[in-house]
This record gives sequence, structure tokens and C-alpha cells, in this order.
Amino acid sequence: MPVFPSEATDLTRLLVVSNLARSLAWYRDVLGAELSGEYGGTSAVLRFVDSWLLLVTGGGPTTDKPSVTMAPPPDPDVASAELIIAVPDCRAAHAELTARGARFLTDPIEYPWEIRAFFRDPDGHLFEISQRKRPADPAA
Repeated sequence: MPVFPSEATDLTRLLVVSNLARSLAWYRDVLGAELSGEYGGTSAVLRFVDSWLLLVTGGGPTTDKPSVTMAPPPDPDVASAELIIAVPDCRAAHAELTARGARFLTDPIEYPWEIRAFFRDPDGHLFEISQRKRPADPAA
């Protein structure tokens, strides 16, 4: 039986934020994440859609990552990663998230394979809600 990955392995997405209190409020009140723990005013763990999110305020290199500085995205219009949330009804999720304070880049856009819309957290991390469409039946 492999040691990695195993049944005891799970995945946590780390997001560097500039203001932990502001981000906690947004992730809880807008996204609906549940706070699992807060540590020293510099990090917090949240549970969201059967996943873990770790929010940290960042900082300079450490002994175990001597060349890495952790910082929020410097330009929210340049993304190297995003969190995609599959939803059964993109337009309804868009309306609910908008009512909670999410600010979308556009209204949902429909493509032949999905309906999707993008929004950001207070530091510019990119999120997508996506309603997948069933492929057309070739026999029809």
C-alpha cells in the first residue's frame, strides 16, 4: 500500500492575504466557508466544499523555504491559479453570491460546454463558478 498518497492524505489550498480579518469575513460571509481555526493573527484554516483553505498573511523566506517570499497577488489581472467551484445552476449561484457581496468580472457567460462566471476575493485571488453541460447525445 503506498504511503503517498494514501487515504489519510488531503489537499489544502494556501492563499496569501494582506488583511486576515477582512479575508476571514469575506470567506465566511460571501463564500460560505467555515472557520476551523485561527493561529496567532497571521493564519486561519477554513473548510469549504469538502476542502481546506489556509489563509496566511505572508512573509519572507524561512529555513525550510529559503528563497521563497509569500505575498498576495501583485496584479489581480494576471493569474497563475484559480479555484473552480462546480455548481448545478451558475446563474442562481451568481445571484446568491452577488447578494452576499461577491463582485463578478461579468455576468455568467454561456458556452456550448458550460456556463461560468469569475470573481475575486479581496486580495485578487481568482474564483470561478462553473455549471457543466451534458454533452449532446450523438444518437439524437
